[in-house]
Amino acid sequence: MSGGETVPMDDIADGLVVADATGTVTHLNLAAARMLGVDRDAELGRHLSEVLALDDLGGVGWYDCIRPYDGLETRTRLVEHTWYRRDGRELLVTGRLVRERPRGAVLRVALSLRTVREREQLDRRHSDLVTTVAHELRSPLTGVKGFTATLLAKWDRFTDQQRRLMLETVDADADRLARLITELLDTARIDANRLVLRTAPVDIAVLADRVAESIRVAGGRTTVVDVPAELPEIWGDGDKLSQVVTNAIENAQRYGRGQVRVSAEVEAAADGTPGVRVLIDDEGDGVPGHLREQVFTRFWSSSHGDGSGLGLYIVRGLVEAHQGEVMIEDSPLGGARVRIWLPVGEPDSLTGPP
Repeated sequence: MSGGETVPMDDIADGLVVADATGTVTHLNLAAARMLGVDRDAELGRHLSEVLALDDLGGVGWYDCIRPYDGLETRTRLVEHTWYRRDGRELLVTGRLVRERPRGAVLRVALSLRTVREREQLDRRHSDLVTTVAHELRSPLTGVKGFTATLLAKWDRFTDQQRRLMLETVDADADRLARLITELLDTARIDANRLVLRTAPVDIAVLADRVAESIRVAGGRTTVVDVPAELPEIWGDGDKLSQVVTNAIENAQRYGRGQVRVSAEVEAAADGTPGVRVLIDDEGDGVPGHLREQVFTRFWSSSHGDGSGLGLYIVRGLVEAHQGEVMIEDSPLGGARVRIWLPVGEPDSLTGPP
C-alpha cells in the first residue's frame, strides 16, 4: 500500500459506526450493517440511537445507558461491553468520543463492533491477567507467610539480630505487595479511563531530585539528575508525575546498565504547544526498534528482568492523561532513552479535574 492511501471501511473486519456532532450516522461499514442486521443505505442519516438498537440484559438501551453526547465531560474512550440485539445475539461494542478540545463538546462518536466469536480471545486475556497477577502476588506473600510462621513457632531460638533480619524481609515484601496492588489499581483506572488528576504547578527539577534521592535511599543506584531550575512549571498531578519519573528510572536501572541520567529542557510540540521534554538515559543494550511499542503494553518484561511488567504501561497511561507523549529512543549514552514530553498548560487543559 502506498503512503497516504486509506483503507476502505468495508475492507475492515470489525464493524464501524461513525456519528457526527448531532448524532447523525455518517459512516456505517458492511460489517457493522451485517452485525446489526440492518440495511446500510437505509441507516445512513438516521440518529445513532436508532441505528445502534442494542440493549443490556436489563433491557436498557445502549444510547440511554452510555449517553455519548453528554455525561462525564472528560470521557474520550468507551470501555468494551457486551450488548444484545433484539433477537438475542451478542455484540461487543467499544468506541471513542472525539472532542473539539479537552472537556469540550463531542464532535464525533466512532464505534467498533465485534461478534461473540471474539469472546474467547477476551476471556483468554482475562485468564492471562488473573494468572499473571496471582503469580506476582504469590512470591512476596510466600515470603511474608514463611518468615512470620517461623518467628511465631521458633521465636526463642533466634537472636535479636536474626529476628530483625526476618522482620526487615517481611517489611520489604509487604512494600512490594503494596506497590504491586497500587500498580494494578492504576492499570485498571487507565483501562477504564477513570484516572483522576489533582492538578497544581509542578517543578520538574525539584520532582526529579526528590525521586532520584528516594530511589537511592530505597537501595537503587545513584541517578545523575541534570535538570535546570529555570524550567517552566507544569500544570499536573505531582504524585502521578512522580510515579512517571520513578517508573522510568527504575525501569532503566532494572533493564539497563551503568549510569542512569535524568535531564530536561524546554521543547514546543509540532503544533507550537509549549512544553517540557524529560529524558531518562541509561548505558545498557538499548531497546530494539521492533520492541519499542511492545514495552508499553501490560505485563511486558524482558527475559533478563523481574518486576510486574506494568511500569512503562502506567508511564504511558499517566503521561497521556496529562496530554503528553512518551516514546523509546536510542540514548547517546549507548543504551535506551525514555523521552517524555509534557505540555505547559492550564489545569483545565488536562483530563483530570483541577
